[in-house]
Amino acid sequence: MTSGTITGGPALRDPHTPDSRLGHGADYLHAEHTLRSWFFTTDHKRIALLYLASITAFFVIGAVTAGLVRLALVVPDGQVFTNDTYNKLFTIHGVVMVWFFLIPSIPATFGNFLIPLMIGARDLAFPKLNLASWYVFMTGALFTLASVVLGGVDTGWTFYTPLSTAFSNTWVVPALIGVTIVGFSSILTGLNFVVTIHTMRAPGMTWFRLPIFVWTHYATSLIFLLATPVITVALILLIAERAFHIGVFDPAYGGDPVLFQHLFWFYSHPAVYIMVLPGMGVISEIVPAFAQKKLFGYKFVAYAAIGLASVTFFVWGHHMFVNGQSDFASVAFSVLSFAVAVPSAVKVYNWTATIHKGSLKLDTPMLYAMGYIGLFVLGGLTGLYLATLAINQHVHATYFVVAHFHYIMVGGTVLAFLGGLHFWWPKITGRMYIEAWGRISAFLIFIGFNVTFFPQFILGYLGMPRRYHVYPPEFQFLNILSSAGSTILAVGYLFPMVYLVYSIWFGKRAPANPWDARGLEWTVPSPPPSHNFLTEPVAPKVPYDYPLQAQETGRQHS
Repeated sequence: MTSGTITGGPALRDPHTPDSRLGHGADYLHAEHTLRSWFFTTDHKRIALLYLASITAFFVIGAVTAGLVRLALVVPDGQVFTNDTYNKLFTIHGVVMVWFFLIPSIPATFGNFLIPLMIGARDLAFPKLNLASWYVFMTGALFTLASVVLGGVDTGWTFYTPLSTAFSNTWVVPALIGVTIVGFSSILTGLNFVVTIHTMRAPGMTWFRLPIFVWTHYATSLIFLLATPVITVALILLIAERAFHIGVFDPAYGGDPVLFQHLFWFYSHPAVYIMVLPGMGVISEIVPAFAQKKLFGYKFVAYAAIGLASVTFFVWGHHMFVNGQSDFASVAFSVLSFAVAVPSAVKVYNWTATIHKGSLKLDTPMLYAMGYIGLFVLGGLTGLYLATLAINQHVHATYFVVAHFHYIMVGGTVLAFLGGLHFWWPKITGRMYIEAWGRISAFLIFIGFNVTFFPQFILGYLGMPRRYHVYPPEFQFLNILSSAGSTILAVGYLFPMVYLVYSIWFGKRAPANPWDARGLEWTVPSPPPSHNFLTEPVAPKVPYDYPLQAQETGRQHS
């Protein structure tokens, strides 16, 4: 028996056989059935599903607006939508996708669901605060969506001044209030994770026995706690300036618009790693499981997570190379931007080394993981171009930046989210999905993504600015190609929504550990009991103790 299995614990019981100690149907999904039991739950697993339903709805909104943007760009003369409508479409796409999907996607869903299970805890440290964070999130999101219903916002997701303070006639304040409120949800989630990881680990669960998924969420939580208050203050000042005309950012009142960019990017570049780090944690769980091999360089990967969370606070100025900052500052931020690539490269190298000579199984989660690695590498390499002063001058505010951002955020975060969703779906629901459909969706998304966004690198390098829907006719072919790719991508996204929902009612019942994976979450039934563990869990002596690695180690000692 592997060291990650609890002897005599719930892993040895049929997860679908009623347990006399728990009562019939006592897994967390079936313990209670009323709406009240869901909307007032303090079970971290149910709260994770509330988040999952919410962010899925916001993803659909963001995807539909992205589709409309791509529709507008099929023709070069800007005849599909008016200028105002187009500006509102790309703004709501960015606002919804960044603030209401990408940032909470993995931490609020998988982080909520898995961290207590992975460290051997019954729940998060503050269950009621956890539920409150979801209500805060929904309150903020509804404020912003109200601005869309009332007439929309046209400032872009960055809310740059003085457009957002003086010149925009749209519903900027409700949108800003919504994003500000959602920031408090992030802070509450980060606080809960940090306290839980520090104080509620199972006996024997030392820091260097933690899954990398927990390490990356710990690093992400530190960013939540340290960076989110900065953007919160900046947005509050922006609201006050627009409402009361105080002179903070608006030059008409003695303010400095570049100050807002400093405050915004001081948060928003670390926010890139709020989106990326949890995805790295997901990939670090999937790759060893489907290579059946111990994660190569475990401590390096753990340290790299903390390194990324630290260095990312010192690179915000590379977003402002063309904004008049000093040459010395630009060179310093350029060097630091190159430095932040090192911890990311460590993780990619370790995943690749883990796959090397592993007993590889190309099931759906692994296909998403391999797609993630390829797209993340391309996105990271193009980030080095943007960190280079001379090249940045040429491609700043062009579609090159749009492509780079989406390779990191969509090719990275979204593929990691989908990989994690397929990996832990049997644990979450107790049901298996149709594997063939999962592989088709992974293939479609990978192809559709590259057809959508790779042409945008070329468009940007040739000089097409972002946020314009009127462009020279010679760019039309690449824009049509990009829009065609978005259609393939949309089909790829629809597939999981169909077959995963189908599996809830008609899928095969899932065993406790369908992937032969390691970790405490795989030692409990699928779906888990309401309080996670029936007996006190004991931490594995070695993290990622997979058979292939054990055989290699044995041969070395013999």
